[in-house]
Amino acid sequence: MQIKQKLDFPFKIKAVSETGEFCGYGSVFGVKDSYGDIVIKGAFEESLKAWEGKERMPAMLWMHDTNEPIGVYTKIEEDDEGLFVEGKLLIDDDPLAKRAHGHLKAGSLSGLSIGYNLDEYHYDSEKKAFILEKINLWEVSLVTFPANDEARVQQVKNAFSRGDIPNQKIVERYLREVMSVQQAKGFMSRGYNGINLRDVGDEVEHVKAAQSIIDMLKS
Repeated sequence: MQIKQKLDFPFKIKAVSETGEFCGYGSVFGVKDSYGDIVIKGAFEESLKAWEGKERMPAMLWMHDTNEPIGVYTKIEEDDEGLFVEGKLLIDDDPLAKRAHGHLKAGSLSGLSIGYNLDEYHYDSEKKAFILEKINLWEVSLVTFPANDEARVQQVKNAFSRGDIPNQKIVERYLREVMSVQQAKGFMSRGYNGINLRDVGDEVEHVKAAQSIIDMLKS
């Protein structure tokens, strides 16, 4: 089963030029991110070969918005550290790209995030992480951090919209994106009655996100 994902751990941009060129890492190998995922070296190999065959590059987007391309990538490759990218923001032609460039230089835009389909993975109980082995890369976005909680809820809705029932680990993984580990485990073991929204956190948006996902799963 393929699952549409966004990996929003903030992998920092290494350099930004005055004319809009920048470089950095869209993913780093062997690092457990805030979602409990670890990408291994070679995960992007087949996808990058496929893009090479098309003589195209994955899209450069603003905040994963497919309606907002802001530039082009000139190089995307795996090295020993991770998924290295070089690109150019179209600052002379696109006001949003110019705005993104200003944020990059000011440091108010924190990094890069990949959008992908997950083709192969497994759960490592010792590391307590999902090991991502084969990733179908389709875009690399410039993003702020942390990721938007409402967008995380939409990812879950997308996973369920096909009528498939993901396995227990997949459901728990999505729940952890909008609530605490304690909350997710409570839901998995005791259902809705195992949820105590007071444990989600003090921030209102977190409570709303948790309530949205619970209501969606109950329907």
